Order: sequence, then structure tokens, then C-alpha cells
Amino acid sequence: MTPEELANLAHLRRARDLIDRAYAHPLDVAALARTALMSTAHFSRRFRAAYGETPYAYLTTRRIERAKLLLRGGELSVTEVCFAVGCTSLGSFSSRFTQLVGQTPTAYRRGDHSALAQVSGCIAKDLTRPSRNGEARTADRPLASAA
Repeated sequence: MTPEELANLAHLRRARDLIDRAYAHPLDVAALARTALMSTAHFSRRFRAAYGETPYAYLTTRRIERAKLLLRGGELSVTEVCFAVGCTSLGSFSSRFTQLVGQTPTAYRRGDHSALAQVSGCIAKDLTRPSRNGEARTADRPLASAA
């Protein structure tokens, strides 16, 4: 890898880390591109090449991951979770959640997540990561493969 490519990866990582930290705040691709010191189009192409999804898709995935954690806790309503993770439209949140997870936020919240209580948070996060390839995982399928 050339020094320039390494520098670009460091800039991309800075933008990805911003998404990971500030997912609940309004973020747009232009602001993320400025963080990475790149033009918007170049940033989007390089981010996708490095991480396998667009910056907006990565942000959405991160928000849904956090929403799943909050819904498993059961202390917040679906609407409260929607706004807590930075979404501004309950309808858009619910449709994207359903698309990535394979069930509605309400159904997911009502589900049995007791098996996830037995694993550490970082493992639970990995096991429940939303899938973008159309193979939405159910709560019990990833645990069966981890056993």
C-alpha cells in the first residue's frame, strides 16, 4: 500500500469513527467527507470500497444496531427508540428496521432475547448485526451457529 492510500484509510477511519460515536446526531455525507478531507463523491466511493457499504448505509446499520439493543432492554417505546438513535421519522425507521432485521421493531421488542443475556455485549452486537444482503437473521439463528 502506498503512503497516500494509508493516509486515505486513516481519513476514512476518522469519518467511520465519527459515525460510530455520533450516530444519534444529524450526520450527512458532506460533513463526513469534510471529516475525511475528501470531496463528497470521492469520499463515498472510497468509503464503499474500504467498508463494503456507502457511508449512509453504514450510518443506518449503526442506528439499527443501537435500536436493537434499546428494544431488547424493553424500557423505551419504539417511538422513543427511533428518536434516541437519531432517526427523525418513525415510518422510515420502522420500514428500514423491518427491511434489515426481518421483523418490525414492535415484534423484535416482544421477542425472547434471553439467550443474548448469556453473551458479552460485543458478541451480542456481532450476532445481531443487521444484514444488508436480504438474509435477515432471526434472534435464535445466530446463537445456534455460535454454540
